[in-house]
Amino acid sequence: MTQDIDFRRSVVYQIYPRSFADSNGDGVGDLPGIIQHLDYIADLGVTDIWLSPIYASPNDDNGYDISDYRAIMAEFGTLDDFDRLVHEAQKRGLRIIMDLVVNHTSDEHEWFQQSRSSRDNPYRDYYIWRDPSGYTTEGKPIPPNNWISCFSPSAWEWDEPTQQFYLHLFSTKQPDLNWDNPKVRAEVYDLMRFWLDRGVSGFRMDVINAISKDPEFPDDPRVTAGGRESSLYLIANGPRVHEFLREMRREVLDDYSTLTVGETPDTTVADGLAYAGFNRGELNMVFTFEHMMLDGNPDGYGKWWDGKVDVPTLKQNLAHWQEGLAGKAWNSLYWNNHDQPRVVSRFGDDSPQWRVTSATMLATTLHMMCGTPYIYQGEEIGMTNVAFPELSDYDDIEQRNAYAQYVDKAKIFSHEQMMHYIHARGRDNARTPMQWSATKNAGFSTGTPWLKINPNYRELNAERDVADPRGVYQYYQRLIELRKKYPVIIDGDFQLLSPDDPYTFSYLRRTKTDTLLVTSNFTEHERSVAVDSNPGYRLILSNYEDKEKTTPESPLRGYETRVWLAST
Repeated sequence: MTQDIDFRRSVVYQIYPRSFADSNGDGVGDLPGIIQHLDYIADLGVTDIWLSPIYASPNDDNGYDISDYRAIMAEFGTLDDFDRLVHEAQKRGLRIIMDLVVNHTSDEHEWFQQSRSSRDNPYRDYYIWRDPSGYTTEGKPIPPNNWISCFSPSAWEWDEPTQQFYLHLFSTKQPDLNWDNPKVRAEVYDLMRFWLDRGVSGFRMDVINAISKDPEFPDDPRVTAGGRESSLYLIANGPRVHEFLREMRREVLDDYSTLTVGETPDTTVADGLAYAGFNRGELNMVFTFEHMMLDGNPDGYGKWWDGKVDVPTLKQNLAHWQEGLAGKAWNSLYWNNHDQPRVVSRFGDDSPQWRVTSATMLATTLHMMCGTPYIYQGEEIGMTNVAFPELSDYDDIEQRNAYAQYVDKAKIFSHEQMMHYIHARGRDNARTPMQWSATKNAGFSTGTPWLKINPNYRELNAERDVADPRGVYQYYQRLIELRKKYPVIIDGDFQLLSPDDPYTFSYLRRTKTDTLLVTSNFTEHERSVAVDSNPGYRLILSNYEDKEKTTPESPLRGYETRVWLAST
């Protein structure tokens, strides 16, 4: 059995390849573009790069609909480009983590093309096919149950030639694989070995807790009661998921040194312990979604809203995971990714006055907790949400479908309301191209970018921020340096202070020899903090310049954050 990577000391940088860097002027980011910027990533101090999907895909869901798991999307480059990326990354001490998307494939994958060709095709059982539950008076087939897809009203799509429905938890072009079929699992394990043998160092596993479905396919009671949200919560953490992951560990992962993180929506702390418990041997860690759901629409319209998160609720939830996994499993730490809006716009203040200060405050609050930090491209320079005026300015299937559902069909929101909510919560906020410089197209491409550039790129770009000692990039460098320097950040326990304080987020990290105190202000106004005085505290990090004048008890100025260390 090969020992896993020391994931406790990893810092992961996520790249959304389509939006990172375009090397050939076609408007789409690519692998050679990533190679050109490896020094930028390495200089940040991270250890691993997680690539969002780069496989061959018709791009119904921007690469999360895969038509060939062993080929590179033509727009991104070739397998030779990928091999060169792995080699160049390794030269800089960086590991490559692939996105493993195996809950579903594209409907253009050869497996599905075979599967839908006839009921007796050998690949038919690679996917989940079911007869109608009945027919309407007009003769229209009724789906097997009332499940709602994440991207459409029904999770079932009727296939006229074979007279059955197939299951799709996401787009109709993303049919779910049937993991109960051992041939499917063998195919997945083989493709994992293909990439690991090419030098990949692990996987971020897309919606991995949904691969096992309840064979009874019960109705969703929330939908029966009139709910409009996806049925994923009912499907997640199915009856055989842990069996499958333990098999994956035996068949593949035990033979390689890897880092594994599972995307696991609708999981609790107890579920996290089951997936990532040190005594379980399934995954190294999981992405919890709980803190990403705290600012959802209170009327049941999913994430489509513009309300701000309640600070006590946010910190109590994060503390719940810190304390619940302590000593038993390992946390992932993230504020944003390719599916979430920009953190400085969501939990901070992206105005010119406060953007840098609130971005660095949020970074400190997250990175000083126990777990592996994940940095999403552009986060390290404080990139913000974007407010394009028209729906046509956006690309994301989730946004388009939500607009059709809530504006065109149900008429719950006006056009203006829905656009406002897209500006606040839409996934394309994270997918606007990386802002490298103040030059044409933000230095992302010499051609027309696949998605519009955020207009603020002239003032907010990597070239400008990296050179600024008070910028976000250099602050992230210092955060990562602290993780390497002080073991208490890796090994210390966690204690939330003042859990009901509506404005500040303070906590302790402690080992037998060291105590770390982190205090953060989530508002623009000065706020007092209630902390115990320790004469041994010394300030090791702050996002204000005149830090030598402060003490642990000093009021926190607007979006100020401070990190104090005391050693015995």
